[in-house]
Amino acid sequence: MRKIAVFTGTRAEYGLLYWLLKDIQINPSLELQLLVSAMHLSPEFGMTYQQIEADGFVITEKVEMLLSSNTGVGTAKSIGLGVIGFADALERMQPDVLVVLGDRFEALAVAQAAMVLRIPIAHIHGGEITEGAYDDAIRHCITKLSFLHFTSAEAHRSRVIQLGESPARVFNVGAVGLDHLKRSELMSIEELGESLNFRLKQPYFLVTYHSVTLASERTKETFLSLLDAIDEFPDFQVILTYPNADDGGREIIPLLEGYASNQPSRALAIPSLGQLRYLSAVKHSVAVIGNSSSGIIEVPSFKVPTVNIGERQLGRLAAESVISCAPNTDSISRAISEAIKGDYGHVVNPYGKGQASKAILDILISTDLSSMKRFYDI
Repeated sequence: MRKIAVFTGTRAEYGLLYWLLKDIQINPSLELQLLVSAMHLSPEFGMTYQQIEADGFVITEKVEMLLSSNTGVGTAKSIGLGVIGFADALERMQPDVLVVLGDRFEALAVAQAAMVLRIPIAHIHGGEITEGAYDDAIRHCITKLSFLHFTSAEAHRSRVIQLGESPARVFNVGAVGLDHLKRSELMSIEELGESLNFRLKQPYFLVTYHSVTLASERTKETFLSLLDAIDEFPDFQVILTYPNADDGGREIIPLLEGYASNQPSRALAIPSLGQLRYLSAVKHSVAVIGNSSSGIIEVPSFKVPTVNIGERQLGRLAAESVISCAPNTDSISRAISEAIKGDYGHVVNPYGKGQASKAILDILISTDLSSMKRFYDI
């Protein structure tokens, strides 16, 4: 059996990987190893490893690495703790290949450990650009540490090759999270409201805002401007999800909790929706507001508009339904108005149609992982 280890450190990343995990799990020629860390193990962010287990997966290794810090120093130290913990875990696991998705600092830590241990890395979602976050540099670092590459668009494949990766090892498969469109049965709005214990009625906004770790945008001030803009639409309910564990993100949590507690019939704050509830919430929403990558990659497939705030996702390939705006109340309010008045039934998502998991699996099964990686000079 080929042992395929898959790393996950956040709720969003796990949700994107869900169907790939299921396909590996049921394949008789493969052994799934699940390496779980960071936000999944944190009470502050909902202990979401429990959802992984509830979905029928066996967690092979848990690695604690996340400091309860809100600074760059804390994030840097968390990376160091992760490298130490992942080195021990991977030594015990002895996988044939490690699958890593995206551009998070947790993913950088596990990729460093795997590279030194000579474990081939298969990287998903390389070649993309997000100029407002240090995730951009992390993503390119992981690309150079990786052996196989599964990109979400042809432009991203070209960019990975530009970084010196052989075209024979770079595959445009589309965004893996879009597999949910074809394979997951989403909740009705009534089922969603019951699951959330919140009397949910249309119309409503779904809001996810993360700290901006590289640009000049001020996280707290922008989030307060976002709340002020939403207040200009009092007839709309609001679901607010927690930010990621990036430095600066924790200062948002009391703000969104306070906003929800002051108007409990209109607003709901929740640490994690989980993938099924999140996509169901997207499906029934009037608009998705914030600066999450999901608003650009997954949301357009639902023909739902995205209000993309500020610089965090600057440079990403985006559908026509993504409305970008400046991080101030007036600009956000105008973008929301445009979003709720528009017609997005014609929108085509540039990130594919939801067939990535099978393509990734076929390549993981068939590829010779023992060959030496050489720099590809264009």
